[in-house]
Amino acid sequence: MGIEVGGISGLILLVLNVWAIIKVSQSSAATGHKVLWIVLILILPLVGLILWFFLGPKGNS
Repeated sequence: MGIEVGGISGLILLVLNVWAIIKVSQSSAATGHKVLWIVLILILPLVGLILWFFLGPKGNS
């Protein structure tokens, strides 16, 4: 059994993941690093988001 996320918490997680993917794509990191971060966020939404927040590339703005 996996952890199911639904309702408001699922919507919040989706919005945060989309925001993180946008920030990664706007960052000045190399293309390969951007792709790896985006794949990580997509495959592991909660863990990927947390790891990106602390370790990943941020947007230029």
